[in-house]
Amino acid sequence: MLDEFEILTTSGVVLWSKSYIPVSAGVINSFIKDVFIEETVVPGASVADDASAAKNPSYKKDKYTLRWASVKDLGLIFVAVYQSLLHLSWVDKLLDNIQILFVDLYGDQVKKPHTSIVECDFDGYFDQQVKELEGSAERLTQRAPQIVHDDLTPPSSSDNGLDEPPPHLPGLLGNHQRKPDSNSPSTEVTPTSTPGTSRPGTPQTGHLLSAKPGRGSGMSRRAKKAAATNTATSNENLKKREKTGKSKGKQMRKWDAGGMADDDNDIVLDYSSTAVSGGMDGDPTSRPVSSGVDTVDAATSGTRTGKGQYVLKDLDDEVHSILQDANDKKAQSAISSKGVVGAGLGAISGLFRNVVGGKTLTKEDLEKPMKGMEEHLIKKNVAREAAVRLCDGVEKELIGHKTGSFESVDSTIRTAMESSLRKILTPTTSLDILRSITSVTQPSKSNPLSAPPRPYVISIVGVNGVGKSTNLSKLAFFLLQNNFKLLIAACDTFRSGAVEQLRVHARNLKELSQREGLGSVELYEKGYGKDAAHIAKDAVAHAAQQGFDVVLIDTAGRRHNDARLMSSLEKFAQLARPDKILMVGEALVGTDSVAQARAFNAAFGGKRGLDGFIISKCDTVGEMVGTLVSMVHATGIPVVFLGTGQHYGDLRTVNVGWVVGLLMS
Repeated sequence: MLDEFEILTTSGVVLWSKSYIPVSAGVINSFIKDVFIEETVVPGASVADDASAAKNPSYKKDKYTLRWASVKDLGLIFVAVYQSLLHLSWVDKLLDNIQILFVDLYGDQVKKPHTSIVECDFDGYFDQQVKELEGSAERLTQRAPQIVHDDLTPPSSSDNGLDEPPPHLPGLLGNHQRKPDSNSPSTEVTPTSTPGTSRPGTPQTGHLLSAKPGRGSGMSRRAKKAAATNTATSNENLKKREKTGKSKGKQMRKWDAGGMADDDNDIVLDYSSTAVSGGMDGDPTSRPVSSGVDTVDAATSGTRTGKGQYVLKDLDDEVHSILQDANDKKAQSAISSKGVVGAGLGAISGLFRNVVGGKTLTKEDLEKPMKGMEEHLIKKNVAREAAVRLCDGVEKELIGHKTGSFESVDSTIRTAMESSLRKILTPTTSLDILRSITSVTQPSKSNPLSAPPRPYVISIVGVNGVGKSTNLSKLAFFLLQNNFKLLIAACDTFRSGAVEQLRVHARNLKELSQREGLGSVELYEKGYGKDAAHIAKDAVAHAAQQGFDVVLIDTAGRRHNDARLMSSLEKFAQLARPDKILMVGEALVGTDSVAQARAFNAAFGGKRGLDGFIISKCDTVGEMVGTLVSMVHATGIPVVFLGTGQHYGDLRTVNVGWVVGLLMS
């Protein structure tokens, strides 16, 4: 663990610092004096070029070790202080990343003359990097192979060189050897064969053969008779137990129309929790539960604004994009210097291949590059229909375009495609769901025409197995962080276990909210086999009566090409009247995403459609995020959230730059 991190100028002005354990100012002062003033550690350090942390020697003072990096042009020094007893392998990487981030974010302020104060909110960037690098180091430590020590038993001193003692005489046991217990089950495996020079291995307990007692055995007739009687009795009892076990088969449960067991009602069928006592008024979510729900660190998935609102992060994209841009610039400069200086005319001609500076592009010039761009997008999981339309649009835009000096066709197409993708993915309406909820639940009192307060209704739809219930629970956790009172409506009355799944989620969310002092959540359910539209309508009415802020409605999964199942969505929209209808789509689905998005968007009737997408399982596709483009391009409906894992905090907002960067990489 770090003790302190400081960003200071070569003149000794501290621009930003983070202290975990107070460190004496003399440690930093000695470091500046020895390294940059007297130059006793690194000669010429005060005028050196930008120095990476890995290239700089450690500076040790008292019980501390100091690692550092510097930026020559800005006169900045980045110092990390930690205990010398610790071995922090990630400190050099932290210094380099913090150097890149700080210069990119606040370099303009530092360049101003006579700068002694930099107005910055750098804590979030720093904490994100520390947490990420510490987590990576811990995972590497856990993956380290465990050393298995060999058997250190000293070898036998017998003349034959064998590790095992010589066998005992038949019928005799040494004092150190335990008698085998015939009633205890053997856990040993079948002994492997040993070389011919060694005696056979000891067989299993059940395979031991007793030697017949001879004349000199000393066993009387009465003892023999008693032993035989005990053996027969034990064999008879064993057969009885086997017969009793075989006679008892699995008892089938009988269920009524409401999904309840007709008999054996005292048997607990909900194995999702160790607590089985019922709650008040028959509410299954209010029963006592175990404290086995892992605490979710809200800081990993979002931040709080100055007004106290909890806002989701966008996959740490800002930090990663800054670091990636810096790495790209370094790589580009390295390639350029190598090509011009080291490779001669051949490398220079390769750099200027496909240069069409000042040329007006024609359809023939764009045909081959556009075909390559189309294949590239399809490999990124963009549906073929969307990829073809995108490329056609870019081609029409570029025909007749005059390229700049030393500008290739490929770079021109790339720039135009990035612009087109940004235009598609950038939403045209506000996606601030917190503001929408507040405007409905707390309307302006100054406006006499404003409607009375009511619950805000969000419905989740989608095909089977995409993660509707899971993402509904993630959305509920996000809203709980903003202290809303939630009602989850279980309107999937078809799939077995759907109500129980939501019951577990509601129970876990209730425990988390009570533990952290957040909002509240309840479950509204009517069992199976009922009309989902009427249950949703009743849930909204119940929420209005009980003062709930938000109603989250879970619906049954349905195939987009099944007209009978899709037709019921129109009735659902008319009765429930949701404010937001969000469709959950898989990042894995590929080409079929276009048909799914269009079918669901048209299923609610002419006056109603989808309001947004939640793309689930984004953590499983890497750079193949083309599903986002396919669904947005087909419907014009924006992506609101991304599912990035299986925990309640694994929900993120969309950063358009991040998506475009992955698609064009």
